[in-house]
Amino acid sequence: MNAAYYLLAVCAGIGITLQTTLNGQLAKGVGGDSVAAALFSFTAGAVCLGIFSLMRGAIVASLAAIPAQPLWSLLGGLLGAAALLSYVVLAPKIGLSALLGIAIAGQIISSLVIDHFGLMGALERPVSPIKLIGAMVMLAGLVIALFGDRWSALFSG
Repeated sequence: MNAAYYLLAVCAGIGITLQTTLNGQLAKGVGGDSVAAALFSFTAGAVCLGIFSLMRGAIVASLAAIPAQPLWSLLGGLLGAAALLSYVVLAPKIGLSALLGIAIAGQIISSLVIDHFGLMGALERPVSPIKLIGAMVMLAGLVIALFGDRWSALFSG
């Protein structure tokens, strides 16, 4: 396995945290309008991706192939927009660490299901008992990270 891929994945996680924080600040800057902030953020991202696609070339062939794709395959953009909007709305209400921790729990659980059954065209990667135990340990750690302070306060005094 290539260590650079793992480093890139860590950077992607950092990027999601920074994106959520920046979009929250953008929402405050536009009068608390979370939908407008998400729209402006997605527009900036779409423009950047458009420029990058044009620079790489072959965008015309990719665009021509879109009508042949199943409609459900385009739901990624809708889900991304919904996630971004929910992050902007929820971060100030429940806090960044709780929001992203709970989102990560959802990602762990859904990724295991998708991998195990090879859903939506993903490569089937059966979930072994040891992998399931590892995911449970990660989720237990997440619960401790989210609620540990409350629990320690209950027992300390």
